[in-house]
Amino acid sequence: MSAHGRAIPMISKPSGPLSGEAHVPGDKSISHRALILGALSVGETRVTGLLEGQDVLDTGAAMRAFGAEVWKDGDAWVVHGFGVGGLAEPEQVIDCGNSGTGVRLIMGVMATSPITATFTGDASLNGRPMARVTDPLALFGARAYGRAGGRLPMTIVGAQMPVPVRYATPVPSAQVKSAVLLAGLNAPGETVVIEREATRDHSERMLTGFGADVSVEDSPEGRIITLKGQPELRPQTIAVPRDPSSAAFPVCAALITEGSDVLVPNIGLNPTRAGLFTTLREMGADLTYENERQEGGEPVADLRARFSPDLKGIEVPPGRAASMIDEYPVLSAVAAFAEGPTYMPGVKELRVKESDRIDAMAQGLRANGIEVEEGEDWWRVQGRGFGNVTGGGTVESRLDHRIAMSFLVFGLAARDGVRVDDGSPIATSFPIFEPLMQGLGAAVARDEA
Repeated sequence: MSAHGRAIPMISKPSGPLSGEAHVPGDKSISHRALILGALSVGETRVTGLLEGQDVLDTGAAMRAFGAEVWKDGDAWVVHGFGVGGLAEPEQVIDCGNSGTGVRLIMGVMATSPITATFTGDASLNGRPMARVTDPLALFGARAYGRAGGRLPMTIVGAQMPVPVRYATPVPSAQVKSAVLLAGLNAPGETVVIEREATRDHSERMLTGFGADVSVEDSPEGRIITLKGQPELRPQTIAVPRDPSSAAFPVCAALITEGSDVLVPNIGLNPTRAGLFTTLREMGADLTYENERQEGGEPVADLRARFSPDLKGIEVPPGRAASMIDEYPVLSAVAAFAEGPTYMPGVKELRVKESDRIDAMAQGLRANGIEVEEGEDWWRVQGRGFGNVTGGGTVESRLDHRIAMSFLVFGLAARDGVRVDDGSPIATSFPIFEPLMQGLGAAVARDEA
């Protein structure tokens, strides 16, 4: 049974050519940050293109609980903020649903204010480790009280007298980096985060856009981000670009479905997010960027994906992992239809996502006739080539939206399709996935049997 309510079994079957335009939702990472930074500004922030998935809506509800006004006005969302350090103590437990990004960033926001808040989530989120965030927040003076292993439900007691922090992230994580920077907003002096490997930089870009003093430099230590604390953030008008992580699903579906030609407009191509598209092109995908441009400081383009029957397995550079960490599940689905092995090293972060994504994809692919090898920090999918994948198996989504969508893409080109035990988690990030894919011609549906 799904933690999101009733389980929704789904099936996908071999489809005719996919065609048309796929208007995917707004970028989830930017949507979370737009609501949070709008709440931390003094005045009214207006956001168009916000992803209205449950994860982002839960972040909006959390900002209300801390004292911001958040409402929808026509096609836009409006946030009337309380300013840095202006958080009210919430009266109720903050339920972040399925969102690791939401809960970790919000913990950072409140960690340097003298208030207390308790956080919980669904079964998946409550099983994920939070120490990677609460450990650096403790350096500011915050205290965390959670279940064994640093898991939710968890109460955070904000620092009474926060101090600035210099912190080197032990693993590449935009969530950890962003939580520390958000905590640094209400600390005096300079907070510094050092990344050995660059991760998605939406927080740095958006903090600067809202008026924070943020500098970034490369050094022998890595990428050094410095934030000056206690700014007055200025409200903004934000147009959220469409989400590259959501675009991955119609793009990959087109690449493996015979005769397909799909256009996915207005996709954010921030270089810290676009690793999947680079990898697909290296595999031989017919994937082109059209109408390249800049919007709101972010590179944007329309993606055109055409059926690519001659994909080749490759070794994905481990240094690229941070720029495509959420896209490895759907990449592995595509890799099953390539010729030869696709080797993916440097991906241990996948073990602690909404599910253990390496194990979830490996078990599901094996159930559909694909050979997979795995280690703690790597996995290898042995591609069978287009036309040679049988499918026909049933896979467990494990309360993970990306696992569910990846196998529904896989089933479009597998001879006997595929069944997913529960597609309900898809609503957390891509609530229009089913009608969007059906509109392109994909045989994706709820399994009423």
